[in-house]
Amino acid sequence: MAAGRGQFFRSLLEGLERQPAHPPPVRRQPGRGRGQRAVNRGETGSKRRTRRATLAPRLDRSDEHSRQEPRTQNKKRDVSKTEACFCGENVLERLPSEILIKILSYLDASSLFCISHVSKLFHQLANDDVMWQKIYMSEYGSQTWKPKLDDAAAKEDPVEVEDWSAGHWKKMYFRAVAGQEVNKWRRELRDISPYTGLPRQTERVLRSLNVSWELTVCDCRGQKSTLEPSRTYFFESSVIVRWNGGTFPNYHHIHNIQLHGVRKETLKTPEDKKPGWRSLILKRDLKTHPGRFIGKDRLIKLMHLQPGVIIGIWRGQSSVAFIVATLHFHKLVEKSLLGSSVCPYSETVDRPPVDYSDPEFGLHSYTLHFVLHNPGTEIMSGRFHDLSCWLVQIQRGLVELRVIDRTNLSQHRSLSGNVKLPWWSEELEGSVENCCIMTLTLLDDFQKPFWCVSSPISITMAKQPLSFHYSGEHYLMRYHSPDGQVKMTLVWLEEQKQFFLISLTLYISVLKVSNHFGREYWRGAGSVRF
Repeated sequence: MAAGRGQFFRSLLEGLERQPAHPPPVRRQPGRGRGQRAVNRGETGSKRRTRRATLAPRLDRSDEHSRQEPRTQNKKRDVSKTEACFCGENVLERLPSEILIKILSYLDASSLFCISHVSKLFHQLANDDVMWQKIYMSEYGSQTWKPKLDDAAAKEDPVEVEDWSAGHWKKMYFRAVAGQEVNKWRRELRDISPYTGLPRQTERVLRSLNVSWELTVCDCRGQKSTLEPSRTYFFESSVIVRWNGGTFPNYHHIHNIQLHGVRKETLKTPEDKKPGWRSLILKRDLKTHPGRFIGKDRLIKLMHLQPGVIIGIWRGQSSVAFIVATLHFHKLVEKSLLGSSVCPYSETVDRPPVDYSDPEFGLHSYTLHFVLHNPGTEIMSGRFHDLSCWLVQIQRGLVELRVIDRTNLSQHRSLSGNVKLPWWSEELEGSVENCCIMTLTLLDDFQKPFWCVSSPISITMAKQPLSFHYSGEHYLMRYHSPDGQVKMTLVWLEEQKQFFLISLTLYISVLKVSNHFGREYWRGAGSVRF
């Protein structure tokens, strides 16, 4: 198609250049003036004939030269006129609009979009709705577009109706092009795992789309540094991203941190630099929401920022050694691609149908997928069914879901491996004991994700024994957020050299339950109001 367009334009220009030259103007032969007759007045007839004979060859040569000179000048004048015509006015713009539209109708969508930026005329012609309708119908369907407009509104203001419909098919086409790939990976994410309740192909989609995560650290002076991840760890329901080896400001000088999902385009050569799409996932201000201390070793102390950011600081200093972020798989692809650089992705909430015949609706049939792990190993994993809460158990605005009962010994389970959180810097590495990552996915009665958390958690020693069935030391693991709380009780078995999980309880905010199921619960009395 491109070769045909080029041949057509070349033939058109050659035809315009082969215009017939203008005939040279007829010039009169030079005659004798008065002064010449006065000078030759005294000559005789024979002398005049002799002089005329001697001057004849000169007059013929001069006349021939005078006749050739106007032709050469006319040719130069015609060429300069043609050049001025091409330089001052576009040849194609002199063609009728019908012919230009016919020519443009042979272009594809990308060429038509590019030629619309050549001039105002081509911008107007390349945005013709009829051409874009044919392009759209040939690629994305054969439906007939019928705008639903109010007849009264059309009669009152026909200009608004014309503006509303102008460029409709062009917008439809590019919207379809942009959504074609989105629909493709959304179809891949429809395959839900019955074990986790999350899409099976989340990791594969993220890798195929070349999605990465960039960390931007801003200090108090407004200077920003953007870092690419040093290592990424994928798990069954979460991903851990680590940054180290970069230029971090001192911890006390950090104003805020931003985490962006970035899709990087595949470049042909390493020298090509093309900015990728940036989607804001989280932004935390350390001045208004300072970090919480969760653990330390001989070299590093860990600070936790909600919901799942860990900052490692060198002990005795305020310099940052590394930063780690834990991200849950729930809507992670959408959060990493569909947000903007300053605004995160807004998740649409689909409320389940309300069952007014069930007084316990929204308080039963929960399913929990629970994992304790670190960047290297999985410490504990389990799936728990039929979690419920009675109306009388709603206390202090929290819905209590007992996952592992402390009095039921058959539910207790051991933790494989040591509870520790490895870390890496430029040249050193180590691990902080009694710290790990907790990833939970709570599904509602319809097996839809209801509460998803991926966050660091630490172990603290209990002040008193919490169970008389075990003689070892008792420990607690707790997590707090506005949506809910998690409380775990562990016992250290000295003989086995491992922890034993004897209690796991979830506390969910009543407000979160009410917003999800469309029912309003009394927070203190334990009753429900319809």
